[in-house]
Amino acid sequence: MVYTNLDVWVEARKLTNVLYTITKQFPKEEIYGLTNQMRRCAVSVPSNIAEGCGRQTTKETIHFLHIARGSLFELETQCYLALDQKYLNEKEFEELVGLIQSCKRLLNGFINYYKKMQA
Repeated sequence: MVYTNLDVWVEARKLTNVLYTITKQFPKEEIYGLTNQMRRCAVSVPSNIAEGCGRQTTKETIHFLHIARGSLFELETQCYLALDQKYLNEKEFEELVGLIQSCKRLLNGFINYYKKMQA
């Protein structure tokens, strides 16, 4: 299975690129704070999907997919915090949360696929 062909990986990559574009407008004093943290979470999602696909066992793959899912939840919370601080406007917030929800759905489906293989 080539991970770069997976819808979940493609969508996670899209999320990461949109987030990078949006966070370029965050205050410069946040570059080592919320900006950096949000970018690291976003990068973690496709990276852990890729790493999971490179693992030898289904159990290891599922483990890394769960890490990717955790990063999505962490990023979602950070989007709320950025909205609270007025670093994101409503439109940007909705776009990011929509992409996060899409990634969650795809990732949950991918995890369930691997869990069925494990059974």
